Amino acid sequence: MMFDVTARLTFKNVATWHRDLCRVCENIPAVLCGNKMDVKNRQVKAKQVTFHRKKSIQYCEISGKSNHNYEKPFLYLLRKLAGDPNLNFAEQPALVPPEVRIDMVAQQQ
Repeated sequence: MMFDVTARLTFKNVATWHRDLCRVCENIPAVLCGNKMDVKNRQVKAKQVTFHRKKSIQYCEISGKSNHNYEKPFLYLLRKLAGDPNLNFAEQPALVPPEVRIDMVAQQQ
């Protein structure tokens, strides 16, 4: 499930999405992704995201634009589905270079 950290409404929909997913597929591994973590005008701060803790699902902040953490949700799901916590990608896919650089210090603040 992915929400946009610059749009609070998308985060408010996460509970509904999760409920719908669980109705169709019980006990399916899930990852909650906060996208656009490189954008400065965040509406949903990282410390406000607690839904994943209540439901015991993985949470990852990513940037589709810069490719930051893009592989983490996929690797988590592959490990869960395969039942192998040591599973790794054989090689990194070729990606277009990121359009932006993320200032991690500013992001932390």
